[in-house]
Amino acid sequence: MWLAAGLSLTGCGGSQDEQLVVFAASSLTDVFDRLELEFEATHPEIDVVMNYAGSSALAGQIEQGAPADLFASADQATMQRLLTDVAGRPFVFAENRLTIAVERGNPHAITGLDDLSGSGLVVVLADPAVPVGAYAVEMLQRAGITLEPASYETNVRAVASKVALGEADAGIVYRTDIAAYPEQLESVEIPEPYNVTAAYPIVVVRDGDAADELLAFVLGPAGHQALQDAGFELP
Repeated sequence: MWLAAGLSLTGCGGSQDEQLVVFAASSLTDVFDRLELEFEATHPEIDVVMNYAGSSALAGQIEQGAPADLFASADQATMQRLLTDVAGRPFVFAENRLTIAVERGNPHAITGLDDLSGSGLVVVLADPAVPVGAYAVEMLQRAGITLEPASYETNVRAVASKVALGEADAGIVYRTDIAAYPEQLESVEIPEPYNVTAAYPIVVVRDGDAADELLAFVLGPAGHQALQDAGFELP
């Protein structure tokens, strides 16, 4: 049922392995793909299966009984929804910041937030129901910018993809999403007084030794190194 909703579910282990299902915000795709491989290299008996989507969509799936072992959200509010549905205690393991994604070479000469409301500019945002969309709304309100986006996307990677494909002139994404499209995207920084800090909590949804081991791995030196290499900040 959950795969039919369009969520991405991938794993690298064999069919005889113990399966560990991780639901993670789409902005964690690259760093969690790396951690999946590194963890499985030292735990060959465990098959980590990753499920990436917007945090609110993943939380909804868990509330409906989806078989997740760990959940990593891009905001605290979504995690709070699940506190009665999870076995463990959430830990904030990473932080992120917003930026303006533009095509490589910045063909529209976008220099800041004021430019986003310019006539004829196609700007996309994530839906306010997902963390990056809510963060963007907060940031634009701080800056006093009124913006009518061309579309609201289901997650941050969809925003980045539209800009990378030339289907939009700009979008609000996380700083770490620019690295996912190094040949297509570059970043226009948002001034610190207007920017927001995205806090990423992770929690064990279903008790189990494998879930505890992966949680410790994410919170430990290997996780810290992967997160910093991907451009995340440590809390």
